[in-house]
Amino acid sequence: MLIKKHLFLLYLMLYAPFCIAENEMPGFFEANYILYSNDTKVGLIERRFFQGEDGKFVFRSESKTTGLISLFKKIHILEISNWDLIESIFTPLHYTYNHTKKESKRIVEINFNWQTKQIENRINDKTWRMETQPGVLDKLLYQLAIMSDLKSGIIPKIYLIADGGKIKEYQFEYIADEVIKTPLGMFNTIKLARHKLNSKQETYLWCAYDLSFLPIKVINHEKDDRISTAIIKSINGLGLNSN
Repeated sequence: MLIKKHLFLLYLMLYAPFCIAENEMPGFFEANYILYSNDTKVGLIERRFFQGEDGKFVFRSESKTTGLISLFKKIHILEISNWDLIESIFTPLHYTYNHTKKESKRIVEINFNWQTKQIENRINDKTWRMETQPGVLDKLLYQLAIMSDLKSGIIPKIYLIADGGKIKEYQFEYIADEVIKTPLGMFNTIKLARHKLNSKQETYLWCAYDLSFLPIKVINHEKDDRISTAIIKSINGLGLNSN
């Protein structure tokens, strides 16, 4: 019984949904990033966090190829997370992912029904369901949760994410505090890393102290050894307005 009690307490420490105060939630913002593949500029990313007309919150990310590369490889990705703050907990409601590439299209839709404790997943024409878990987030919302946790003085470790029809653990570790140069100037940041189990893929985030820990630089090491880098170009909100 004592062992079971300790395991339950460990579960609560790692997975229990984190309650936030209203002033710990990131402010609304619009941020634009330049996207590079290795050292070549290939696209732009726009991130927007705002409140919808129904009072619910929306986090929107749009990526697209630009310039000469878009003539040969036209890609458009739109992600939208609709969510609410219920009892001071980030609560996903509806998530969509639309990936368009030439004539192919991948459409993902996830509905979170907290009354029935069911998550409905749809990828193109295939649909299935799974049970919710306390604290589960979607693939976009967890990025706001990271900002909120850092603002509260908590180093992110594990998030539960509804991803690919499963609930997966996204594990993070603190690397260092670093000063990063961007087109907007120099920023003091905290560097985090996410390593995928049994995979060469790695993600590094640099979250700026003066921008409510908004990631201002993100590097992805892909399976094919390609390196993708997103670096902030402009921002409106979080105490800074730029063009």
